[in-house]
Order: sequence, then C-alpha cells, then structure tokens
Amino acid sequence: MGSTSTAFSRGEGLRRGLAAVAALPLLICALASCGYGSQAEKPAGEDAKKAGAAADGAKLSASEVRIGYFPNLTHATALVGLQEGLIAKELAGTAIKPQSFNAGPSEIEALNGGSLDIGFIGPSPSINGYVKSKSTNLRIISGSASGGVKLVVNPDKIKTLDDLKGKKIATPQKGNTQDVAFLNWISEKGWKVDPESGKGDVSVVRTDNKVTPDAFKQGSIDGAWVPEPTASKLISDGGSVLLDETDLWPDKKFVITNVIVSQKFLKEHADVVEAVLRGTVKTNEWINANPDKAKASANAKLEADGGKPLDAKVIDPAWKSILVTDDPLATTLKTESDWAVKAKLIEQPDLAGIYDLTLLNKVLKAAGKPEVSDAGLGAK
Repeated sequence: MGSTSTAFSRGEGLRRGLAAVAALPLLICALASCGYGSQAEKPAGEDAKKAGAAADGAKLSASEVRIGYFPNLTHATALVGLQEGLIAKELAGTAIKPQSFNAGPSEIEALNGGSLDIGFIGPSPSINGYVKSKSTNLRIISGSASGGVKLVVNPDKIKTLDDLKGKKIATPQKGNTQDVAFLNWISEKGWKVDPESGKGDVSVVRTDNKVTPDAFKQGSIDGAWVPEPTASKLISDGGSVLLDETDLWPDKKFVITNVIVSQKFLKEHADVVEAVLRGTVKTNEWINANPDKAKASANAKLEADGGKPLDAKVIDPAWKSILVTDDPLATTLKTESDWAVKAKLIEQPDLAGIYDLTLLNKVLKAAGKPEVSDAGLGAK
C-alpha cells in the first residue's frame, strides 16, 4: 500500500509539474499583452479597448462615447482610428459606440437630438447645425482632413470648364460642403443657378454619393463635384478629372472634415473628449507615417461597414488626394460660410464660439506639436 501511495504521489506531482510548464507560455503571453507589439501589427476592436484600459487604469467619467462618421475616405481619421483601435486605446475602458451616417444633416440631427456625442463631419453641416441651434448645441474641437474633392466629368461630353454650361452635374446634397463649393464656382464663372432647385445655366443635380456612380454610368448626369472615394469611382468608370478643388485654395488646403462635439457632452465629460482627441492626433500621426498600411486599414473598415472593399484602381488615387490634419483650417471654414451666404442658402451667421480648441491644443502641446488657431472664432 505504501509503495503504491508513493508512486501515485510521484505521478501526480509529475502531472502537476507538466501542467504548470504548459501554462507558463500563457502566463507570459498575458503579462506581455499578447496580440500587440511584434506578434500583431495592429490592435483592433475589443482587444484595443482592453489594451486601453490596461494601459491607463483610471476610469473616465462616461461609460461610453457615441462617435459618428461617414463611410468616406475624407473621414480617414475615423475609419483608421476605429479600425486600428487607436482611439479606443486612449479611452481607459470607456466603450465606443460607432455610428455611420451618409449625410451631414442626419448626423447633426443625431447630435442635436442627444443620440450622438462626437462626430466627424464637413464644414457646411457644422455651420448649419451651430446656427440652427442658436450656438448652443455643438463645438468644432479639431480638424481631421483637407482635400479629396474633385470635379469628374464624362470626357465625351465635357472637354473644358466652359463646356459645363447646359450640363447636368451632381453634388451630394443641397447645401452640403461640395454643393456650396460648386455653386460658388458657378457664380464666379458668371453663370446663374437657383440654389434651391439647382436649375440654371448648369443643372445641379443633388444625388446621394451611393447613387452617383450608377447615374454617371447610365448617362443621367454628365459629371459630379464629389468627395473621395466617389470621385475615383467615377474615374474608374471612364470619367476624367476636370478640376481638383485643392487647386482653388491659396495654400492648397481647405477643411473637408471637422471633429465636432455636443456642448453638453463636452461640459460633462471633458476627460472623454480629451481622450478621443489624443486618439485622433495619434491616428493622424500614424496615417502620415504609414500611408500604405493606413490605406489598407481604411479599406478594411469600409468593408466591415459596407461589406465591400474598394478596388485598388479606386482607393489608390483617392488616398493620395487626402491630407489628414489636426488643424481645423478655421479661416477656410469662414470662407465656406461666406460662400453659403452668397448662394443664399443661409443668412449671415454669427460664428463666434463655433470652435473650442482648448483640449486639442492641450493634447498637441503634450505631444510636442504646434498649437492650431481658431481664426478668432473660438469660445470665450
């Protein structure tokens, strides 16, 4: 009996020793945050949220933050920041609830209605939302992107800019950023267009970006003034670039995407807003340092959101035309506001207070980057 008991004890000890050795790599992996660093090129999704919580144990003041964006490459900061977990990593366990929108007014409505906290959006909806709420519901807290807008036409019908007269040109929506820019360009040509109906020397056809490529292929429009990737989709279908909006701006920079926040959320959860801005600043830095990886990441997010990635012939040229930037390029927003007034789409707005760049400049300073200007339109 004694020898049997001794043999059992030795066998049990051996099994326990082997189990401990087998478990050791798992323990080492856990301590080393397996899935990050050299063993995985990118954090993503829930793993990134856990990494953020582990990296910064302090809990923030909100359990979740609802972030809106468009499935456009001009929203690259949002696409890449969410896909790579670079925003989530700064949130110390605060969950991100992403929401995708196809039009600025619907995103503004969500922000004003309290179902969205932070959004990536163009300047015209930002201005409209700020004015309609009588300066009470939103603030622009950062820039995100410049450029990425082109006038693409059917080269069989339109060979010069003067050929646009009498043609049907699409913009994404009445009063949206591209619509305002195109109406201003038409005005500077000395042509007349009714801004409400879009009828005139040029027919401005307000068409959802999802529909525009099919309308172009079917010949119901002759061209479009649109953001990426819609512009490059039209090019891949035989269109040619007649004008790049970047060339119309003195420094070849203009705001195409802002980051906005609900004033209520900013007041109650400034720490969460600051964390999101740390994430966007780091995302823009990562995009600029890793353009090819960032392009693939944005495409992966578009696929995850819409079920279909962009072809290389679309995303490659589109990506090159977009500049991600923390700078909101505030002077260009004021110019675009003046264009909307000129087109009689809005009355002269009081934009004083539309920006609050306090937290962004705090983040930039901490990162050793230059602070950015609100062009005198900051909150007092």
